[in-house]
Amino acid sequence: MRIGRFLARAGLAVGLVVVAGVGGFAGYIGWLGLEGSGPSVCRGTPARGSLEGGRRLSYSGENYRAYSLILYAAGRSFMHAKVRDALRDAYAEVYKAQPELRFVYGESAWPWGGPLPPHKTHANGTSVDFFVPVRTEDGKVAEVPSSIFNQYGYSVRFDRAGRYGGLRIDFEAMGEHLLALDKAARAHGIRIRRVIFDVNLQPKLAATKAGGAAKARIAFAAQNAWVPHSEHYHVDFEVGCR
Repeated sequence: MRIGRFLARAGLAVGLVVVAGVGGFAGYIGWLGLEGSGPSVCRGTPARGSLEGGRRLSYSGENYRAYSLILYAAGRSFMHAKVRDALRDAYAEVYKAQPELRFVYGESAWPWGGPLPPHKTHANGTSVDFFVPVRTEDGKVAEVPSSIFNQYGYSVRFDRAGRYGGLRIDFEAMGEHLLALDKAARAHGIRIRRVIFDVNLQPKLAATKAGGAAKARIAFAAQNAWVPHSEHYHVDFEVGCR
């Protein structure tokens, strides 16, 4: 049984990389691991769309990193340039105020957009996943574990108290990040359209100072999505796609 679970998890993790064929092998030939110099153009919707001139945030910065170097290199972290700029500026603002905090961002889109299995959205570079900021039980800043054995963080499940193992969600830090993200998005002429986060954990976010302000300013989905969102919050940006 343990071997079966291991193979299933390993197979899924490898599949996340090779499933690029679903998004179009031709896209990889055209991409070749390089970012274009043209403007970003998103088409359609997060569920059915495409992306041209996609950009990606650097793999890591002073207070953030991507969830997986392998999947980052595979091209699963591209987004519209204005979204990328908003992410960069938001992290920079939080760093100025609270440099001790650490953040991990997840998946966004292929360089060309299109289907990004197993997601049902992330098709046009306007959606980004962010793993919840966490602390240990004694208050030390930590990160959600991310490896092939837990689907690079996506199979981690926090309970209704916001705890997983020896970790607890830092709802105040999450609120600070969302407020900075909202401010940065507006500065770049876009906005946050919606945040998807476990509805059972939203009251805990709202109970904090920054989280309450974020909940008052930003629209949150009122129902849970088809997959759990306790370990990450999905953010859809309104960019003005064609």
